[in-house]
Amino acid sequence: MPLDFTRSEALTFGVELELMVLNTRDFNLTRGASDVLQRLAKVKHPGEVKPEITESMIEVNSSVHRKYPELLAELRLTRDAIVTEAEKLNLAIAGGGAHPFHKWSERRIFDTERFQRVSQLYGYLAKQFTVFGQHIHIGVANGDDAVYLTHQLARYIPHFIALSAASPYYQGEDTSFETSRLHAVSAFPLAGHLPEVSDWAEFNTYFDAMAGHGIVTSMKDFYWDIRPKPEYGTVEIRICDTPLTVEGAAELAAYAQTLAAELLRNRRTEAIAPLYLVYGYNRFQASRFGFQAQLADPFAGARAHVLLRDDVIATFTRLEGVARELGTWSALESMRERARAERSDAKWLRERYTETKSLNDVVRLQAARWRESARAATAV
Repeated sequence: MPLDFTRSEALTFGVELELMVLNTRDFNLTRGASDVLQRLAKVKHPGEVKPEITESMIEVNSSVHRKYPELLAELRLTRDAIVTEAEKLNLAIAGGGAHPFHKWSERRIFDTERFQRVSQLYGYLAKQFTVFGQHIHIGVANGDDAVYLTHQLARYIPHFIALSAASPYYQGEDTSFETSRLHAVSAFPLAGHLPEVSDWAEFNTYFDAMAGHGIVTSMKDFYWDIRPKPEYGTVEIRICDTPLTVEGAAELAAYAQTLAAELLRNRRTEAIAPLYLVYGYNRFQASRFGFQAQLADPFAGARAHVLLRDDVIATFTRLEGVARELGTWSALESMRERARAERSDAKWLRERYTETKSLNDVVRLQAARWRESARAATAV
């Protein structure tokens, strides 16, 4: 049976945020998700908060929005509700892409049918998937637009990696990467990117072949960095670490909305293949070096590279007109200034470790930053 693509309003958007549940003794991950969710079920808050694959995680799903300020306001309200209920349980909540020192073997799979099935299929990889990402959904009018936009956004995946990078530490060590989270994602056999299909009909042929081999049963089985979500009528960007603040999360969503608007307005006609020829290399460069990554230009000559920081700044500048129309320019301008100064959440975490010499204190400060506004947190 073909996958029907649900029509949605183009350029509406929303986010999913995976968050850490921490004890307040040593700020390790703890099995507190069920207790937090039970308390949240009794209080009024926007959006939806639900379990994730292990009992030390929760996931926030925002409502669908048209405007960046509306999304930001909702995320702040949801954050406040979660933090308030968690504190009543003597728990803390934090953003970030990976907990700096937890041991994956100590995690427990959340008891739902889907999560247990994933655990049975993927073994220890399921517990290692206790990493924390932001997903951004962008509404599109039809499946053909979803395929086009998924391909065109591939060029900008390094931007989202560098702008969201917040997991330099893993298993108690500095990984030398800006984001270590993506290694856990890449371990799954259906990770990577959309195949080089040209439209929704061709994607359906591909999906039918994969389903016919018994490899997939739904779009959830694809762990791609960007994927169409036909049941929602969206394109889903899945590459970002969860930022340390809701303000950062809302800004990333604003960038995705603005970029999608420009790509849909000014349709690219270049071949798809060059985008994916350099995809893995550019993805690694951004994960490892962040704003200092050297990106291969898929449409330039041999050995043509550009500094990721400069590419981000140039893109934001190019998008200014569209951003002002959409009301996202304040978000893009803020990110442009951070790119110029090469300020990232990964850098902030390393600075906190330099000051405290303790990863426990780093996570304590992470939780404080999540709890407070971004402006207040800079004074910590």
